[in-house]
Amino acid sequence: MTNAIDPFRAQLVRMLDWEEAHVGFDKALDGIPAAKRAVRPAGFEHSVWDLLEHMRIAQQDILDFCVNASYEHRLKWPADYWPKKTAPDAAAWKKSLAAFGRDREAMKQLARDTTDLLSPVPTGKPNQTYLRAILMLADHNAYHLGQLIAVRRALGIWGKG
Repeated sequence: MTNAIDPFRAQLVRMLDWEEAHVGFDKALDGIPAAKRAVRPAGFEHSVWDLLEHMRIAQQDILDFCVNASYEHRLKWPADYWPKKTAPDAAAWKKSLAAFGRDREAMKQLARDTTDLLSPVPTGKPNQTYLRAILMLADHNAYHLGQLIAVRRALGIWGKG
């Protein structure tokens, strides 16, 4: 059954992959040499690894907030939202990318399937709706993708253009 909200939900899902307004996550993280993943270029506070892990941790927390009926906010800002490990090995890099992708797909499913996107998340405050969580995540990821591209440019590992 189709309803009037379907185009809205479809737009929310597209926002989580967002290739229309800027570079998407997959392209932004494609082809980064292992030796450059943990390098913080001059003038930058974070490496590509720092940004990837931060995005993964934040996205996982937002997803958990939305779907876990027993959710309790336990992460401390900022320490728990940034990686402890400063240089990933190949397995940690691959695991982080896979976890980000899995959680992004789960958030997209949440956008498609939540009956009332304007209802509050049960473990949140009254203004903390499912829609707010989805939009906040899309905004957060877009912000850090911009940083990631800037870091790649500073490292000389971003294409011409």
